[in-house]
Amino acid sequence: MDLAYVWFFIVGVLFVGYFVLDGFDFGAGMSLPFLGKDDISRRQIINTIGPVWDLNETWVIVAGACLFAAFPEWYATLFSGFYLALLLILLALIARGVSFEYRHQRDSLKWKKGFDTMIVIGSFVPALLWGVAVGNIVQGVPLDADHEFTGSLLTLLNPYGLWVGVTTLLLFFVHGVYFIGLKTDGQVQRDAQTLAKRLAIPTVIFAAGCVLWTLAIAAGRDAPLFWLSVTCGVVAAVSLLISVAANWRGRDGRAFAAGAGTIVFAVLTLWTALFPYVMPSSTDPAFSLTIENASSTDYTLTIMTWAAVIFLPLVLLYQAWTYWVFRKRVTRTRIEKAAAAVH
Repeated sequence: MDLAYVWFFIVGVLFVGYFVLDGFDFGAGMSLPFLGKDDISRRQIINTIGPVWDLNETWVIVAGACLFAAFPEWYATLFSGFYLALLLILLALIARGVSFEYRHQRDSLKWKKGFDTMIVIGSFVPALLWGVAVGNIVQGVPLDADHEFTGSLLTLLNPYGLWVGVTTLLLFFVHGVYFIGLKTDGQVQRDAQTLAKRLAIPTVIFAAGCVLWTLAIAAGRDAPLFWLSVTCGVVAAVSLLISVAANWRGRDGRAFAAGAGTIVFAVLTLWTALFPYVMPSSTDPAFSLTIENASSTDYTLTIMTWAAVIFLPLVLLYQAWTYWVFRKRVTRTRIEKAAAAVH
């Protein structure tokens, strides 16, 4: 197989990893107003992702760098056309990161609430806009003969793009709540299980609609991997239902694993529906960016492949080790003892 096609799927896998890992960070951040009844419980929630959020976030940097090196035409069109949306995501991520680092610097309740609000906003905005961006890539955007985006931010806020955005928002929200249930104890854990139950119905509705709408788009342009998209969509739906059932039974680990599987196969549904395009043009199909006309040279892709073969396993091992080190639950007793020691 041509290396350009291999790298199309490698970039897809990197975004899958990012959405699974930073997805539960976003969900945990969005859950603060619902699960954080007092400062101790809010610290419990934040501490579940405290050791790993920045490591999870690096996946998008790697994905962006690989996109730039493997598909420079795609990168140029995407980052120039989606500039405002991506800028909003970047600002939100900065606000969230700053909040994690500065929230504990003062005992003032007002100070902490201000940064908690930034964490919520900094989690909500990317969870929504990443879905809007990916949805528009799959659906197609107005491109001219020079592969330049001719729309605006409002162009991206179309029905399908917003539907995908709300779907990713809900999937990440539920994914993060499952993670909190898995990593905490006491009232926070019980509240997380209850919140996940309340989110189940809207999440299932939007996810089902997203899969069906995406498959309709793929069928409309005779996507060569249509049946693979169908398969991924079915697996995503089954995984979501399994996660809901596991949460109802109080099986936090199974709910989280099935929720992660839902995100994996939901993103793969979108990615396979996009193939062999990387940015379809809604202006004229002849103006579309494809894997072949957007990729780098074979020499560049060969060097990148060897680098990926050597370094990617090391990165995965390091991340797995990090999660193993911080595998224990964040208990309320531990937070209370830490707070008492400070005072």
